[in-house]
Amino acid sequence: MMEFGTNGYAAPAAGRKGGAAYDVPEGVDIRGRYDAEFAKILTRDALQFVADLQREFRNHITYAMECRKEAKMRFNNGGLPGFDPATRYVREGEWICAPVPPAVANRMVEITGPTERKMVINALNSGANVFMADFEDALSPSWENLIRGHVNLKDAVDGTISFHDKARNRVYKLNDQTAKLFVRPRGWHLPEAHIFIDGEPATGCLVDFGLYFYHNFAAFRRTQGAGSGPFFYLPKMEHSREAKIWNSIFERAEKMAGIENGSIRATVLIETLPAVFQMDEILYELRDHSVGLNCGRWDYIFSYVKTFQAHPDRLIPDRVLVGMNQHFMRSYSDLLIRTCHRRGVHAMGGMAAQIPIRDDPVANEAALELVRKDKLREVRAGHDGTWAAHPGLIPAIMEVFTNNMRNSPHQIHSMKREDAANVTEEDLLQKPVGVRTMEGLRLNTRVGIQYLAAWLTGTGSVPLYHLMEDAATAEISRVQNWQWLKYGVELDGDGLGLKVNLDLFGRVVEEEMVRIEREVGQERFKKGMYREACKIFTRQCTAPMLDDFLTLDAYNRIVIHHPKGLSKL
Repeated sequence: MMEFGTNGYAAPAAGRKGGAAYDVPEGVDIRGRYDAEFAKILTRDALQFVADLQREFRNHITYAMECRKEAKMRFNNGGLPGFDPATRYVREGEWICAPVPPAVANRMVEITGPTERKMVINALNSGANVFMADFEDALSPSWENLIRGHVNLKDAVDGTISFHDKARNRVYKLNDQTAKLFVRPRGWHLPEAHIFIDGEPATGCLVDFGLYFYHNFAAFRRTQGAGSGPFFYLPKMEHSREAKIWNSIFERAEKMAGIENGSIRATVLIETLPAVFQMDEILYELRDHSVGLNCGRWDYIFSYVKTFQAHPDRLIPDRVLVGMNQHFMRSYSDLLIRTCHRRGVHAMGGMAAQIPIRDDPVANEAALELVRKDKLREVRAGHDGTWAAHPGLIPAIMEVFTNNMRNSPHQIHSMKREDAANVTEEDLLQKPVGVRTMEGLRLNTRVGIQYLAAWLTGTGSVPLYHLMEDAATAEISRVQNWQWLKYGVELDGDGLGLKVNLDLFGRVVEEEMVRIEREVGQERFKKGMYREACKIFTRQCTAPMLDDFLTLDAYNRIVIHHPKGLSKL
C-alpha cells in the first residue's frame, strides 16, 4: 500500500538498495515502476530538459493558476466574463500570425485518440489529414499509459511502430501515407505525481511536452513536418497569460534544439468560457507559433456550467439539448472563425463523437446523417476542418468538406465572416434554452459512473451508447447533476414535475447502478471499479462546493509509487 504525504500524493516508500533504476539528474526523483523500455524515454538528458522547464516556468504557472482562482471568485460573486478593455488594442490591431506551414495547410479531417499503440497505428493510417495523439482527456494518466504512450509516439515518428494483435493474429504497421501527428499534453492544472522535481510533483504538461519534444523534434521535422514542427494542441486555456507561458516554453525548446524560432506550431482549444473573450489575445501571444484555434465544444459546455456555478438564473437543460443550435454556442463558433481567419490561421470545428453501429444499418445511417448535417453546418459557417472520434466517420466527413471547399485546403482567405464582428458579450453568454428531464438526470449519472469506472482501470476513451466519450462528457454529467441538485431544479420536460433533491438523486444512482450491472454483465461489473466510481461521482455531485475537475479527485486512485530497488517487481 502507498502512504500519502502532505501534498496528497504517495510518499516514497523506503526500499532496499540494488536493482535497476533510472539514471536521473540532480533534483529529479522517479517514483514510477522501472522498465527497460521506459528508460529509453526517461533518459538523463530528457529529464534534465523537463527539469529545466519546470524550474524556469513553475512560478509563472503558479501565478496563472492563482489568477484562475481570482476569476472564479469574481464569477462566484456575481461577475460575468467579458472582453478585457486593457487589451482592446490587440483585438482592434491589424496583425497576423506567421504563415501556416505547408505540411499542415490541409486539416479537413482530424482524428483524435489516446496514445495506445494499436490506436496510434490505426489513426495514422485512417485517411484523416491529422491525428491528435492525446495525453489529456482521452487518456487515463497512469504511469504505464503515460510512458508507454511516449514509447509508441517515438516509434511512430521513427516509422518503426508495429503491433501484433495475438487474438486476431494480425500485425499492424504504418502505411506509406499517414496523417500528420499533433500531440496534446495535459492541462496546466494536472500534476505528474510519478516524477518529482526539487521535492514537488512535476507539472503534467511539461512532462508530456518535454519528453515528446526532446526525443522527436529532429525525426519529426525530417519525416513529417517538411522542415517545420513538431505540432501540438493546447488544452483548457482560460487566459492569454497562459498562452504567453506556452510561447516562452516553445522558444526555450527551440533554443535547446538549435532550430529556428517559430518551428513549433500549436492549435489552442477554445474550450473554456473565459477563453472565448481572449481569442485574439491568445493568438497574439502565440503569433509566431500558432496554427489556429479549435471549438472544444463539450468542454466548453462544462465550462459554462462551472463558470456560472453560483448563478441560479443560468441553469442548463438536458445536455443532449445543448448543441450548436443554441445561440451562445453558435456565437462562439462564428466569432472563432472570424478571429482565426482575420489572423491568418485555421478555425477548427468540433468533435463528431459517433461510433458506427455495425449491427443496425438503419440506426447507423441515421447517425451518419446527423454527422453529415453537423459537418455541413461547420464547413458552410467557415470552419477549415473538423474532428472525428472514429475512423468509420472519416469518409463521410471528408466528402462533406471536399464538396464544399472548392478544391482549396482551407477557407482562411475565402470566408472572412465579417458579420461575426457584431458578436457581443451578451451573445456569448446567452442562457441556453430547453427542458430538464428525469432521463437527462439518469443519462448523466449512468455515463458519468461508467466513464469514471473505465478511467480508474486505465481507459480514458470509452464507447458508451454509440458515442466515444472522454473526460469532457463525464465532466458535463457531473457539473450538471451538481447544478440541478444545488438549486433543486424542477424536471419540467417530462410532465413529472419532480424537483431534484438528494433523495431523488440517491434513488436514481441506485437504479442506474442496477441498469449498468445488467448492461455490462455481472462478471464484468464485479471485476470493474463501478462501485468505487459510483462513490467518487456521487460525492462530487453532492459536494457543497463544486470541484474544478473530476479527474483531479480521481487521480490519487491511479498513482502507484514503487520502492526504490524494488522497481522491477
